[in-house]
Amino acid sequence: MPAKSNSLKSLADLKQVQRSLAEQRQREAAEAVAQAAAQKMRLADQDLFSRAIGATKPLRQKAAVPLAPEPPAPIPVQQQLDEQRVMRESLSDEFDVSTLLDTDDAMSFRRPGINTDVTRKLRAGEWSIQREIDLHGMRSDEARDALGAFIRDAYKQGLRCVRVVHGKGLGSPGKQPVLKAKVQRWLIQKNETLAFVQAKPAEGGAGALVVLLAPSRR
Repeated sequence: MPAKSNSLKSLADLKQVQRSLAEQRQREAAEAVAQAAAQKMRLADQDLFSRAIGATKPLRQKAAVPLAPEPPAPIPVQQQLDEQRVMRESLSDEFDVSTLLDTDDAMSFRRPGINTDVTRKLRAGEWSIQREIDLHGMRSDEARDALGAFIRDAYKQGLRCVRVVHGKGLGSPGKQPVLKAKVQRWLIQKNETLAFVQAKPAEGGAGALVVLLAPSRR
């Protein structure tokens, strides 16, 4: 009897194993069917989308937008205007000033419309000298350029009264004050000059001029 009982038990175990294998194959088959169905559905969806949008073309690559170059350095307009003005000035050494100078005891100049009180007050020292330039010892062309720049800068800065030292000409050939006469001509040709007088002895006397400038329009 025991031997028969063991045989039955082994047979039952075998059938159990067979059922388990069969169930596993069924599950695998079901999973395979499900995966195939899902793949079929994805392909169908893709096909439907392709038919819906029609033929497609690749997007064109957008042209690169160049960055704006760095702006050029600002043009020094005022400097250019000043340089053009200097070129236009062309102060002449041949300008006749004989009819413009007051041949008083110390020689002076005032523009038409400027009262004689102006030169009187200049000579009396009622205007404070704000700046001066010394042209003594310079060559004629150097002195002309230096004086033009000095008067122009003083005017732009709003200065009203300046002194111009030209020397007495003691070191010139023949002891003649050549630069003195030229400085008078140049100053009269400068629009910024309203009047000038010979400086007081303590301020240079016959070797310098005290110049009144027009008020700046800045």
